[in-house]
Amino acid sequence: MAVSQRRSAILSMKSWIKTFAVVCLCFEQVVLADSQQIQQYPLDEYQVYQIAVSCDRVTTISFPSPIEAIDAANVTTDGRVPGLFQIAHVKGAYFFSVRALAKKAVTNINVRWNDKTYALELHESDEPFYSVIFEYHDDAVIPPVPVAVTPERLLALLDKAKAYPLLKAFHPEAVEDVEYSNYAKNPQIMDYKLYAVRIEEAFRFNPEDTLIFRVTLTNETDQVEHYRPDGFSLRVGDRIYPQSISDAAGTIPPCGHSPSLFCCDRNAGRRPQ
Repeated sequence: MAVSQRRSAILSMKSWIKTFAVVCLCFEQVVLADSQQIQQYPLDEYQVYQIAVSCDRVTTISFPSPIEAIDAANVTTDGRVPGLFQIAHVKGAYFFSVRALAKKAVTNINVRWNDKTYALELHESDEPFYSVIFEYHDDAVIPPVPVAVTPERLLALLDKAKAYPLLKAFHPEAVEDVEYSNYAKNPQIMDYKLYAVRIEEAFRFNPEDTLIFRVTLTNETDQVEHYRPDGFSLRVGDRIYPQSISDAAGTIPPCGHSPSLFCCDRNAGRRPQ
């Protein structure tokens, strides 16, 4: 049966934005936050650290004690010698500062500290880190180092979210970096007359800085409702985070339900309302 023109066959992106505006209220403490401007990492000589810097901000990188040496490519220390980045460091200091001199610039810096070499990759970004703090305490509570977020990685996270109960029960080490909320006892339901959305579970994968939501869509009409499987969005304040990937059918049966998952990661596009 065809859907009447008065009720659009495709639930608009605007509808989804309104639908998931409440998600940020339920998950403010774990959502992609401005606190990313300050980063704290454990020192690992086998890890390449991704450092976001910009042309109009300074990023200061600190180590636990004086730095022994710094080797870098395409950098300048005084601005007179051509380079993609400018670095400021005083011999014997435990920190140095960098800023980008060109858009889309990328280079690497090797920092020699405590007889070990630590690799940093600098990339120009509109959302730079202001401070990066490296720690060397075995018992320190330090956020995990972000890992590359690729489409394949996002698909793997969706699979992990689906299998979370089994992994938690039998392989807890596989989900030790996952923050989890279940809304079974405190239902989060948004009713929009023609359809309703219920948030079932929310996951935050810390190393990937990625959120995944499992929701149930309910059709409150006697006709099939269609929606865009790639139309999920998340609102945080005045910012809109479109989905990175989803697992959704695109239709809701008459007077029926349709389970869906979608995720937003740190690379998702953002724009003002």
